[in-house]
Amino acid sequence: MNDSTRPVAVVIGATSKWQADGRNTRLAHGHDIDDQTLPVGARWGIGGAIAQKFAAEDFEVVLTTRHAPNAAALQAVIEEQGGRCRTVELDLSDARSISSAFDEVRGASGEPDLVVYNAGYLEGRDLPPEKELLEHVPVEIFETAVDIACRGPFLVAKAVLPGMRERGSGAFFITNNAASLRGRKRLTGQSLYYPRVLMRTLAQVLTEEYSELGVHIANIVVDGLIDSPGTRALPVARKRPDVVMDPIKIAEAYYYLYTQDRSCWTHELQLTPGATKPSY
Repeated sequence: MNDSTRPVAVVIGATSKWQADGRNTRLAHGHDIDDQTLPVGARWGIGGAIAQKFAAEDFEVVLTTRHAPNAAALQAVIEEQGGRCRTVELDLSDARSISSAFDEVRGASGEPDLVVYNAGYLEGRDLPPEKELLEHVPVEIFETAVDIACRGPFLVAKAVLPGMRERGSGAFFITNNAASLRGRKRLTGQSLYYPRVLMRTLAQVLTEEYSELGVHIANIVVDGLIDSPGTRALPVARKRPDVVMDPIKIAEAYYYLYTQDRSCWTHELQLTPGATKPSY
């Protein structure tokens, strides 16, 4: 708790690679996208929507990003909405950065009540069709994927779970995708996603170790295309808007899982045929 007695929610990966000036938006479209017609809940993908939701529920929200300016617009929106928010720089490939970031969080806000690991990566998406096979994937791409999909959540868990264990409460949620459930061939334009299986397995192990100590661990599989500035401009989203998932509704599901549902270590959010919001 901080000095205002608000619970603390840390969102790792609060901004989206598909935001108006995100890396994947520029990769897919060749330029930035105008996001002024989108609701603020959808401008920064799942992480931004989660941050806004928990701030609206009277949490002090801490956004983490490698470079603080990346989260400046999101922080400004949260503050305009009346929420409390701060930004801390954190590099998931650097153990010292992770440790330092959480020292800063504890010093300014207190022990986190909730940590959402929502980090994503693009590595592999810019490889051409003739480079689809594993033999062509540069080792650097694999190392980045492992840093974010396995080493990063391991190091974050080491940083936050001792405090939750000592207090006997807290939650560590990992955002994952369907590639964590089954290995598939990487197609042109896709990231190197199979290391995300390690995220799922880590969540399962942490559940067995920490659930009996009062800590809620969840691996949350979000199965679908998420509404955001960059994805909304894709041909598939223009042609089939019904297949695009609303990050605001997903954020509400996270809040429900935090406040109500502690029954299972893995949850799947998906858009069922004909639905307008994700089911879980």
